[in-house]
Amino acid sequence: MVNVKINNRDVSVAPNTTILDAAKANGIDIPTLCYYPDLNINSDCRICSVEVEGARNLLTACSTPVKEGMVIRTNSSKVLNARRTITELILANHDTNCTACVKNMKCELQSLANQLGIDENRFPSVLKQQEVDDHNPSIYRNPNRCIKCGRCVDVCKDVEGTHVLETMYRGHDVEVTPKYGKYLTEEDCTFCGQCSSVCPVAAITEKDDSIRVLDALNNPNKHVIVQVAPSIRVSIGEEFGEATGGEWTGKLVTALRNLGFDRVFDTDFTADLTIIEEGHELLHRVKTGGTLPMMTSCCPGWINYAEQHYPDMLGHLSTCKSPQQMFGSIAKTYYAQTEKIAPEDLFVVSVMPCTAKKYEAAREEMQVNENIPDVDAVLTTRELGKMVRQMGINFQELEDGEFDNPFGITTGAAAIFGATGGVMEAALRTVYEVVNEKPLETLDFKDVRGMQGIKEAEVELGGAKVRVAVAHTLKHAKQLTDQIKAGESPYAFIEVMTCPGGCIGGGGQPYGTTNQKRQERINATYQLDSEMPIRKSHENPYITEIYSKFLKEPLGERSHRLLHTHYKPRVK
Repeated sequence: MVNVKINNRDVSVAPNTTILDAAKANGIDIPTLCYYPDLNINSDCRICSVEVEGARNLLTACSTPVKEGMVIRTNSSKVLNARRTITELILANHDTNCTACVKNMKCELQSLANQLGIDENRFPSVLKQQEVDDHNPSIYRNPNRCIKCGRCVDVCKDVEGTHVLETMYRGHDVEVTPKYGKYLTEEDCTFCGQCSSVCPVAAITEKDDSIRVLDALNNPNKHVIVQVAPSIRVSIGEEFGEATGGEWTGKLVTALRNLGFDRVFDTDFTADLTIIEEGHELLHRVKTGGTLPMMTSCCPGWINYAEQHYPDMLGHLSTCKSPQQMFGSIAKTYYAQTEKIAPEDLFVVSVMPCTAKKYEAAREEMQVNENIPDVDAVLTTRELGKMVRQMGINFQELEDGEFDNPFGITTGAAAIFGATGGVMEAALRTVYEVVNEKPLETLDFKDVRGMQGIKEAEVELGGAKVRVAVAHTLKHAKQLTDQIKAGESPYAFIEVMTCPGGCIGGGGQPYGTTNQKRQERINATYQLDSEMPIRKSHENPYITEIYSKFLKEPLGERSHRLLHTHYKPRVK
């Protein structure tokens, strides 16, 4: 152990511990701004500066490891003055119209200014207004609020490996932007939203659809239904101060009913439907010598990436639509016919953990009826949280509700879609039993679980050993795709999710998402699966019924028209 003194307190910590972590472990708070767990430490903002006895200058706590005998002061006059001055300089080049900002009361810069007692800035504003980038359906980028902390650059470059955002120019002219000030649509942006998830202010946020949804809810001529993605139930409580790792399905359903939705449905239903279609597609490819390995198509960020970077590999993608889009297709056809509602009078809303889902819903391929989108609006977890608060709904006090039928009966296989490896595990539960014509001895494919970047497993199908793989983040997806391109892939089936941890770590999830929180949400997801009465997609009775009454058969003519799509090169 290394022995140091922090604010006159004797502290012992492990070697190589940073001053920041040493202080935190002993109940001492050092404010930060550019620092974020799980990202590279760049010491850009210097808000965390501390005074170390014997050092000529203040040192950054986030990047300085402790040394034996170090004497540290985190709140001396010199430190507090430097911290205040840095914050005021940042504010002088920042749009400080806080009440009109989506992150008002959730902004790290605002909280820091309050903590430091900055009621009036000593420095005049030097902000030069720049154009806002709102040229896409998913991401809103306001450079006037950017504080140049570099978090978005780190997550785009080092976590996703996409290099869309860069730090350009030097000194006072420094900007964080796509190369040469381009719009995101002019770059290879996948709209995953990880940049918005880590932004401390509101320089990058999701495109807000809440007003459109409220307008539809208040339109007496619209029948408004909502679907809820698997991962929302293990994250929505965090929007209201609940601890990470809980599960709030019942309260979530009631909150949506109180908002005024005519029906509240579960995307888990079409996650089960996806497994049936995707599983049969995989088996068809294996039997007929089709393109292998087959890669999942549930994640729109991954689809965007493949279209832009691997246009010659699109044949490896499953033709299945994502569960969100399958739900929209079924809603605008089967549900509309059953309820005798004209498709144009039906407004379908999705609550998703993902900003790329907004782009997916707007794609021209995603309409069964011409000029009528299958999904009309997509809300992130954060947007739904904001709407619930705006409507004065006390989430914690709500009674538990239940999803409406026919799209409310689901399985544990669908519940785990939100975790990396979940789609693969759900598929294996069904494909194994369809091919081998016998039940699994254990339903838990633990080899594909966890936060490792690439995971693999082996399963016996029809007497042959079949290898499968799972990747999360585009950086890891690239490794597997390059392997296929080189003709060296040993796998038959590959799951890809863009966001770290899968959808539970999506770009639209509650702010402050870290790998620790991702793991806690994953644990809650598998706990939910273990408690479900049905844990295999092909045993969902409503799935059997919808094939019997409407779809007829997997990969059939109607299924192909409604539940499958195509992708095309989108090279910039």
